Parts: sequence; C-alpha cells; structure tokens
Amino acid sequence: MVEEMTFEKKNILVTGGAGFIGSHLCERLLKDGHRVICIDNFSTSHVSNIDSLLQIPDFQFIRLDINEPFDLEKFSELAAFKLPFQGIQEIYHLACPTSIKKFDQFKIQTLLSNSIGNYHVLELAKKYRSKILLASSSVVYGERTDGDPFVEEEEEGIVSHLTPRGCYDEGKRFSETMFETYRQVHGIDTKIARIFRTYGPRMPLNDGHLIPDFVISALDGEDLVIYGDEEFRTSLVYVMDLVDGMIRVMKSPAGTGPINLGGDQDLNMRDIAKKVIEMTGSSSNVVHAEPLPFLTELALPRISKAKDLGWFPLVRLEDGLEKTIKYLKANRILLSNI
Repeated sequence: MVEEMTFEKKNILVTGGAGFIGSHLCERLLKDGHRVICIDNFSTSHVSNIDSLLQIPDFQFIRLDINEPFDLEKFSELAAFKLPFQGIQEIYHLACPTSIKKFDQFKIQTLLSNSIGNYHVLELAKKYRSKILLASSSVVYGERTDGDPFVEEEEEGIVSHLTPRGCYDEGKRFSETMFETYRQVHGIDTKIARIFRTYGPRMPLNDGHLIPDFVISALDGEDLVIYGDEEFRTSLVYVMDLVDGMIRVMKSPAGTGPINLGGDQDLNMRDIAKKVIEMTGSSSNVVHAEPLPFLTELALPRISKAKDLGWFPLVRLEDGLEKTIKYLKANRILLSNI
C-alpha cells in the first residue's frame, strides 16, 4: 500500500471560494495554516468577499468557470504551490449559482455546474488523489411534509425534477450521485455535506436572502418583506458554525456518508423579522409577499451524525444576528453599490 505523503502545509482548493460561505471557509483554512487556492467566476459572488485575503502569500485567487475545462498547473500564479510535486490534498466544492431573485438568469449555468462542473472538479480529485467535499443542500429531501418536519441522512427525499427550480434541486441530487460514483469506481475519498439555511456576514443583498434584507430594510425604516405567509418557518445556522462543520466532515473517516449541517430549531420568520426590528431600534413593519420559487419552506435537519463528529451549532441566533447587523452597518454603502 502506498503511504500518503505529508506536507508542512496542505494545498487546499475551494471552488466558489469568493461566495458567502466560500470566503469564510477560505479565511478559516488560512488561519489553520494551509495554502488556499480559491476559484470563482463571480456569477453570484463578489471580489469584496476576499479583498482581505488577496495579499496573503498562502492565498491565491484564480478567476475561472468550472464548467469550462481548466488545468491549474498552467497558471503561473500558482508556482509557489508546487502543484506538479505536491498536488492538492483537499477540495471543497461549493461552486454553483445560488441567487434567489435572479434564479432564472442562472438556470443553464446551474444545470452545468451540477454536471459538467462536477466532472471537471472530480477529475481533478482523481488526478491528485485529493479528498473532496461536496457542498450539497437540504433541497435533496424535498419540501417539508405535514408530519415530522425533521429529516435524517437515510431518508429519501421527494423532488419534482420538472419544476422551475429542478435544475438546482435535482441537480444537487445528481451531484451526490456523481460523487458517490467516483468513490465507488475510482476510490476517491468523497464527502457530502448537506447544508441547511445559513446566515451571516457577506450574504448578498436585495436577492431574497431574508436575514440581510431584513437588516437593511430595518436600518432604512422600510417594510421587512417575508416571501410567504405568517407561518413560514425555517432552520438557520450561523456561517462560522457551518464552516466548522464542513471542516469536520472533511476530516471524517473515509466512507462516512452524507452529513446534515444546519440548525435544528424550527424558527418562524415573522418572529425573526420582529427580533431584527427590535435589535436595530427600527420602527419598520413586517409584511408578506408572494413566495419565491427558490425560497421555500424546507425540512429541519437531524444532526446526530454531525454530533458524532464533535459538531454542534454554538452561535445563538441573537449573537449571530448581532454580528450580521454590525457587519451590514459597517459595510452597507459598499454593499448597496455592489
């Protein structure tokens, strides 16, 4: 058996690394002492998310689209990473458009990201024998049912593949199939993290992501809009808790199955909106609008498997909201221009 080579610093690739979650992940990996290659095409992300990382020697950003063939060894910017010799030890695969209000604009790109894009990244993992984690989604379980709102990893979801959002929902299911097939055929150490609704600093504004839009509306004295009725409920996990969970899943033993990562409290969005109004000292009102196709009421995660890895959401909702509000207050002018 060939022994795995060890290096002082791991080379880690993060696709979609300039996005909301990806940028926090890159930051954490750098703090943990690794070299990080971040690739993104800025379809639903922005360079401002990684501005603070660009001058760090162990961080390198490459702008490219994973749906197009690419060879990282041809980028002179990555010479210090010594890819022909060291290769890539870990890949976190997050690249996939996640816009809510502009979902229709990215449908074909979403379809390709969940198929051809996966292929290109999995072939890279095969080449370097990298461990690779798929950022999957809670949408693989389908919508919340009238019975028990909780789902565990063994449950089979029901997803209508012909709906307006089928390219994402069925795409994530197919992505999991691709990763599992590469594990079976090529012996790649693949991981699947099923991510539930996440919030925190760097979320896109004015795109239907409720928490940042709530905060900005409250600060501006405008109505807080919930796209759904008064009973719209969801789970929420703070982004740094999620990042910690993803790293723990990456470190899990080979063969570990899909892992749910999310908050396991059933939260009413109207209550959260009122809490944001209270925390910002706003006089705004809460109103309701027609549901958006990409913003639906989803199931809640059972997280016993994640707990077995030593993970549990640590950031209380009030503390996470406070951090998010503070970030948006400090950056609202820049973010509004973006």
